[in-house]
Amino acid sequence: MIPASLSRLRMALSCLIVFHILIIIASNYLVQLPISLFGLHTTWGAFSFPFIFLATDLTVRLLGKAAARRVIARVMLPALVVSYMFSVLFQEGAFRGLDALAQLNSFVLRISVASFLAYVVGQLLDIQVFDRLRKLTQWWVAPSAAMIVGNLIDTFVFFSVAFWRSTNEFMAANWVEIAAVDYATKVVISIMLFVPLYGLLLNAILRLLAGRQTATV
Repeated sequence: MIPASLSRLRMALSCLIVFHILIIIASNYLVQLPISLFGLHTTWGAFSFPFIFLATDLTVRLLGKAAARRVIARVMLPALVVSYMFSVLFQEGAFRGLDALAQLNSFVLRISVASFLAYVVGQLLDIQVFDRLRKLTQWWVAPSAAMIVGNLIDTFVFFSVAFWRSTNEFMAANWVEIAAVDYATKVVISIMLFVPLYGLLLNAILRLLAGRQTATV
């Protein structure tokens, strides 16, 4: 954890909160759009949600576990409400009109609640795992382990709550396969892209905040 002024800390936390909410909104929308990946079912949400774990792990590294938990606490309810409204308006990729907000959409509400539960459980677990491992000499171990464990819990909590016996026949019949492929996709993307990106961003942020030309992870 590096020292930072109060104003910088507040700015960083505000940016992280907005970032988390935007990724949750995007992921709750994209999870409604199934795709076929090497003949297996998954959704576009698998490609967006790992950004949250990247942001959370950077928060723990730079600002500490307490700051990361504050981000989660402030994100939960706004993300639930806004993601529900956005997903109702653009359900399954089509704009439904503002009148859609006047009626309760149980399918989208279930997805939003599932996202709420999965986000809280997955992120708190991610923080715990990362915090325990972040002092290791090998900088990549903590984000890799946290993303693997956090994504596992997040994915299966989300899909089981959202789609088990869902009114969407395709998702109800295929959610286990979709969840497994979704998780595998997230892990591959995280290891190949987000862990290296984590290292690059961490060094860039350390140089920016500490005013140094070089930084060591």
